[in-house]
Parts: sequence; C-alpha cells; structure tokens
Amino acid sequence: MKSQAERIIEKFGGASVVAKMLGVDPSRPYRWMYPKASGGSGGIIPAKYHEALMRHAHERGVDLTPHDFFAPVGAAAPKQEARK
Repeated sequence: MKSQAERIIEKFGGASVVAKMLGVDPSRPYRWMYPKASGGSGGIIPAKYHEALMRHAHERGVDLTPHDFFAPVGAAAPKQEARK
C-alpha cells in the first residue's frame, strides 16, 4: 500500500512538481517517502505543508481532500521501532 506522501505526490505529478510548487529543495518531497530509519519522514507529509498543498490542489483542480492526509480506515499503523 502506498504511503500518504506517495499518494499525494502522485496526485500532483511527482516530487519535483511538488517541490517547485512549494518552493523547497527537490529532495524534500522525496524524503517524505523514505522510512524514518533512512532519514525520511516515514511516508508522512509534515503538517506545515498541508495547507499549502490544499491551496495548490484547489488552484490546479487536483482532487485532494483533508482525508488524503490520513491513513485509510482499517490500514495498519506504521510499525514503531522499539525504544532502547
């Protein structure tokens, strides 16, 4: 199953499109799709970008709703690494 970040980035046409739209380095949207253990955000888009993404979606006619920022109902929660 695709992560939140993968689904949303795909709706806009790719990570480079999202980066340009948000005015961030192209590596940032890619890192959203990486696991936390690899320096990413574990498939989650940081909340500080949600409003801008919603606004850009509205302006571009992209089908994006607030529900897209949450895991589908019944989806398993991401596994948390054991604390040492």
